[in-house]
Amino acid sequence: MVWQTELFPTATDAEVRRTKFLLGKTLQMKLLITEYERYQEELRQVAVDGEVARRIDAEDLHADKTANAAILAEKQRWVYEQYKFYTRQLQRATALIQNTEEREAVTLKYMKGYSFKEIVFHYMNRMSESTVRRNLKEGERSVANSLKLFGFFEQEGAKF
Repeated sequence: MVWQTELFPTATDAEVRRTKFLLGKTLQMKLLITEYERYQEELRQVAVDGEVARRIDAEDLHADKTANAAILAEKQRWVYEQYKFYTRQLQRATALIQNTEEREAVTLKYMKGYSFKEIVFHYMNRMSESTVRRNLKEGERSVANSLKLFGFFEQEGAKF
């Protein structure tokens, strides 16, 4: 079997959409990472003390609450690790955008949380609204292409 790969692979439209979705979740993922790191022990204790551990499996009416709390804590840690992986890859790919204006637009929108209107205001005298929109679109495509080059989309399908 002969494997032929592209030197610079291009992301599909579906991968660009997935990238845009993940970019839109970046700030929320960063917040959850910070909260998990800050309150990891409290989350573990709440799982043991609370009703969440009792209801992991709706069919198991007499579940072992301690075992379920351990499963819940492990799942929280797994989600934390996935979010760290996603945000790290998105930040790396954003930093690789070659066009400075595209990189800045993507950074303002997705890494710093500016609204589209705030970004347009930021560039008020330097570029038009349509240029800002184009820079965001091209920047998103560049991030998706970098993620494809990293092999991100092949690794992403992991389940707990």
